[in-house]
Amino acid sequence: MKYILVTGGVISGIGKGIISSSIGTILRSYGFRVTSIKIDPYINIDAGTFSPYEHGEVFVLDDGGEVDLDLGNYERFLDITLHRDNNITTGKIYQYVIDKERRGDYLGKTVQVVPHITDAIQEWVERVARVSVDNDKTEPDICIIELGGTIGDIESMSFVEAFRQFQFRVKRENFCLVHVSLVPQPNATQEHKTKPTQHSVKELRGYGLSPDLIICRSATPMTLSSKEKVAMFCQVDKDHVICMPDVKTLFRVPLLLQENGMFNFLSTRLNLTLKNNYDQSLMIKWRELIERSERQLDEVVIALVGKYTALEDAYASVLKALYHAALFCNRKLNIRFVHATDLEANTKKEDPVKYHEAWQQLCSAHGVLVPGGFGSRGVEGKIAAIEWARTKSKPFLGICLGLQCAVIEFARHVLQYKRANSSEFDKVEHQVVIEMPEHNPGIMGGTMRLGRRTTYFVTDDSILKKLYGNVDSIDERHRHRYEVNPAYIEQYEKAGMKFVGRSDDNERMEILELENHPYFVAVQYHPEYISRPLKPSAPYLGLIWAACGELKNVLTHVTKQQPTAPDIVSKSPGPFSHVSLFRHT
Repeated sequence: MKYILVTGGVISGIGKGIISSSIGTILRSYGFRVTSIKIDPYINIDAGTFSPYEHGEVFVLDDGGEVDLDLGNYERFLDITLHRDNNITTGKIYQYVIDKERRGDYLGKTVQVVPHITDAIQEWVERVARVSVDNDKTEPDICIIELGGTIGDIESMSFVEAFRQFQFRVKRENFCLVHVSLVPQPNATQEHKTKPTQHSVKELRGYGLSPDLIICRSATPMTLSSKEKVAMFCQVDKDHVICMPDVKTLFRVPLLLQENGMFNFLSTRLNLTLKNNYDQSLMIKWRELIERSERQLDEVVIALVGKYTALEDAYASVLKALYHAALFCNRKLNIRFVHATDLEANTKKEDPVKYHEAWQQLCSAHGVLVPGGFGSRGVEGKIAAIEWARTKSKPFLGICLGLQCAVIEFARHVLQYKRANSSEFDKVEHQVVIEMPEHNPGIMGGTMRLGRRTTYFVTDDSILKKLYGNVDSIDERHRHRYEVNPAYIEQYEKAGMKFVGRSDDNERMEILELENHPYFVAVQYHPEYISRPLKPSAPYLGLIWAACGELKNVLTHVTKQQPTAPDIVSKSPGPFSHVSLFRHT
């Protein structure tokens, strides 16, 4: 087993996640089986209780693990399926050690950070690195480990010490350290300043870890003299200093790393034996995605109505799923973030300018998306947006809470239950959305309906069933604790709202569609979690196609097998031309 540790210096959010994913993409293109581990030094057990404003979205895995959004990058780039143990936190490690101490596993010894915590970290990494992430259940060849935070942070010191020991535990020829550091470029001089990187590497070396490769993040390409300065003061070969400037297209990062000799370096450093009959088609497809993404002409405008619109990372997977679908449909994506509270009547009284601007943004879009979320803030604005989309025949997609808001809106304005609501927000007579019976409200973390679940189509007359390829059932990832009240289903369906997808016990409503509407679809699950650049999510595809006015034509050509992305996008440019690359790590 080979291990690649990726650390960060100077500031957080430098792009370690994208770098790690890109290194993995390069290695997979040469036939190596790759897995990834993300280490977060916070004390939380997992990311499940974070506010999106605190740490971006919570990404959910097949096994129900609520993890850092960088694991979403790993899955999308590498097309693998990770597990909850692939995300390590300080809280998990300490809980693991304390549980062992309570069982008496340490035989009365004094339990300390060194060696017990550091040993637990090393054992966890070695155990998880050997777990298969591919369909063939084969043990990976290489494990890429991203250490979150910044070198020098006090909370990450136990992990740094663990990897200082780990490099000797697994032998030097099996361990490689890649350090990603910021090289600022002040506007006054436009000169690349290498001093912060020098100090970062000095501190790293002081902890007993020496970088084998330094990746310098900068706004513009570095000069040769700047690279030579980094090499000289950081004691690495100048060929082992790679500049990674800001780029417009996410897909360009693996190619830039490869052009700078990434695989040749790793092959030499880790003594990698090239796989027989390896296929470089992955990098060819990656290059084609870049070319398409930079040639988009026709634009599609989607209004995203949410409550966390001030931070795009709060909807990271939703945005990527929209981009994947737009790429598939040969459209340049323009997302308008509409804060849900700005659409509410109270805003009209308090700030009429903001109110009318929000409605103008919504009404001029080609389609409307209401994503998931929690809490009552902004719900009335979401309901108002859904009513407008329903009555004006505007393409609409609701995700999780978006489905629940659609159910509430329909009950109020079609079924005439004027005060209908969710039990999450108000205790009223007509609770059309209720808490799931098995939910435990006394504990916050890990108590929702999480992870991969099967949804069964109960009718052939379904837009989504056709978009999924006319299959009888689908597997998607969930994250919710409220559901549609089964007592009202008959009334809904008589009025034209059809629940075409249900759980295996027929009790939970998973997919709703509205009759006599171009595209009014909502799902209880989160299809964005398994969207891929070359295999976009069906609900998002439907929204983009409907927003482009092409859905009806597309559905007439759907066969038993869902068309694969290369069949349609091979002649199409992509949607990533305006996306900032390094938003979060």
